[in-house]
Amino acid sequence: MGLLVRPTAILIEDQKILLVKQEVTGTRHWSLPGGKLELEETIEQCLIREIKEETGLDIAVQELLYVTDRFYRKSHIVHMLFLVENTGGKLRSGKELESETEKIKELAMVSIDSLREYGFPANFCQMVKSGFPERGGYKGDFENFYGKL
Repeated sequence: MGLLVRPTAILIEDQKILLVKQEVTGTRHWSLPGGKLELEETIEQCLIREIKEETGLDIAVQELLYVTDRFYRKSHIVHMLFLVENTGGKLRSGKELESETEKIKELAMVSIDSLREYGFPANFCQMVKSGFPERGGYKGDFENFYGKL
């Protein structure tokens, strides 16, 4: 079983959230941007790098929203979600997106009210709508916290 640290970002602007389209599971294709922590890289450096690579945006990390453990495909993933702020850059699109990364197929700013349509569990949607009221803590097992994906 491998260990993976995966910081992810939630960028909220005008009641919309930035999503990336990629292969998440066989039935789910949209997720929050983020990625794998590399050796000798801080979590903040990883998040800034991953968001730039995936979306073209520059960000500032604002706040830790939660940490969970996920056991998936013989891996232990330490999943962290951070609230981030857009500080510049230009959102990639079309051919530019295709040439920069193979795994990201599309980017979208999606209404908070339509997150369920993009495959996000009901309790996550409720957390977003309520502003993550219990932010900053360890939430235990990913599927118990999020709900089955």
